[in-house]
Amino acid sequence: MTTRGRVLTYGALIIGALITLFPYYWLVVMASNTTADIYSAPPKLVVGGRLFANIGQVFSRVDFFGSLLSTLIVAVVTTVLVLFFDSLAAFTFAKYRFPGSNVLFGILLATFVVPTQLAAIPQFIIMAHLGWVGDLKALIIPAAANAFGIFWMRQYAKGSIPDELLEAARIDGCGFFRTYLLVGLPVLRPGLAFLGIFTFVNVWNDFLWPLVVLIDSHHVTLQVALSQLNGLYVTDYSVVMAGTLVAIVPLIIVFLFGARHFIRNIAAGALKG
Repeated sequence: MTTRGRVLTYGALIIGALITLFPYYWLVVMASNTTADIYSAPPKLVVGGRLFANIGQVFSRVDFFGSLLSTLIVAVVTTVLVLFFDSLAAFTFAKYRFPGSNVLFGILLATFVVPTQLAAIPQFIIMAHLGWVGDLKALIIPAAANAFGIFWMRQYAKGSIPDELLEAARIDGCGFFRTYLLVGLPVLRPGLAFLGIFTFVNVWNDFLWPLVVLIDSHHVTLQVALSQLNGLYVTDYSVVMAGTLVAIVPLIIVFLFGARHFIRNIAAGALKG
């Protein structure tokens, strides 16, 4: 690559990074100023001095740490279950043939076209019959496996797990589950890292289903708790943004850890290749 090409490439990358990071900077600006400053013309583009005061209002107006704990429990448990069940199902679909496997996978793919909102009512009825309305189980169990995760891990497993490895495991006397643990999971780690990040972020940011199923419950998730900061007639957007800023900190930590793990495994696979 020529010098001019490098300059253009790095310039485009820097511009792209600035565009990507600007919403987070703007979030910090809004969270550290007043609502009047947000609506001023021209708007303030510098960080203000009310960040900690606004965060203090968030803590005083909602049960932030209680809802944070509930959300953390739901997100962690759901992510672990999704990684286990989705990878197990995907490993089966990718590397084993059994009667009706193609039909079952086709039905699984068909669930992609079902809107989440359409499934909310029948799901709520099931949770009501089980007596789980208002309980965190109603958030965890229905989300323990999903079609996207199975599809993603199946495609990853088909291209990354050689049939020779499975045959060698059979010769060594490994059964299905032992083959999955000793052969499948080590190879699938980069795919699992991506699926883990994707699932954790989705569960953390989910608002509609927790709002519906945790009715009249002392357990509320973080997104539902933050919605209580909106007033009936007047909303202090600086306080709402401060709550949002604090709420995304765990997501940033998970993303940094998961992305590093994902990239490290990809690089290791490339070196072995």
